[in-house]
Amino acid sequence: MQKSIMSRLWVFAVWAVIGLFLINLLGLIASVVTSSVATRWLGTWLPVGFTTRWYFAAWDEFQLGDVLWVTFQAVGAVVLLSGLLGVPAAYALARREFPAKRAVMLLLLLPLLVPPITYGIPLATVLYKAGLGGTLTGVILANLVPTVPFVVLVMIPFIEQIDPRTEAAARVFGANIFQMFVHVLVPMLMPGVLAALLLVLVRTIGMFELTFLVSGPGSQTLVVALYYAVFASGVRAVQSIDAMAVIYMVTTLVWLIVALRFVNPTQIVGRGKRPAA
Repeated sequence: MQKSIMSRLWVFAVWAVIGLFLINLLGLIASVVTSSVATRWLGTWLPVGFTTRWYFAAWDEFQLGDVLWVTFQAVGAVVLLSGLLGVPAAYALARREFPAKRAVMLLLLLPLLVPPITYGIPLATVLYKAGLGGTLTGVILANLVPTVPFVVLVMIPFIEQIDPRTEAAARVFGANIFQMFVHVLVPMLMPGVLAALLLVLVRTIGMFELTFLVSGPGSQTLVVALYYAVFASGVRAVQSIDAMAVIYMVTTLVWLIVALRFVNPTQIVGRGKRPAA
């Protein structure tokens, strides 16, 4: 009886914490959205009036058209290159044994375990010396440092779940390595690839530190532009900044909705047991 009561209290406590978190989150979002359409809001439950002019002001003041275009280019390039580089690397690590394999895995883990600012400053220094600092190319290269290892680590369990005899059968029928990889492995790995790239997309949209360190006036993504809008010198209307924050949230949501049309996040599974021979 006592155990049953404790179990119910524990369940109630968990749901209470979750409920408080969701209420605070929804309240924060609602306050930002309301402020972005408020004419004046000081010491009252609701604004004096509502207007959409702050969105037009933010669009012109912060040049959001150019910022969004740069964001789309950076995110698209990072997602594409992460897949092209990470999937073959994951296959090599999953199927091959070599003396330095553990060292390579450790190096892949470091950008994910270490805070980005730790290696971001030396990385930015190298990119600026190479003439890539302040450019879109530099932003893409900097974001590849954590995203490629992320794709590798997500894809390795997917690859290890595929029976090697499938690849051997393809080789028996005359397929070379490239043909076997493209026509046999890629279709089987596609759920894992899409799931990994979805996470890369989300990570890249929100990646602030690396993008901030290497971006310039013409290569800022939306999250960096939002930071400058808040902390750069000058006086700006709070409503205009909140309107920019709403645009950032909506843009991220649109990316996610489009991505979720092609992939189910539950496709990210753990390492499965291989069937007995």
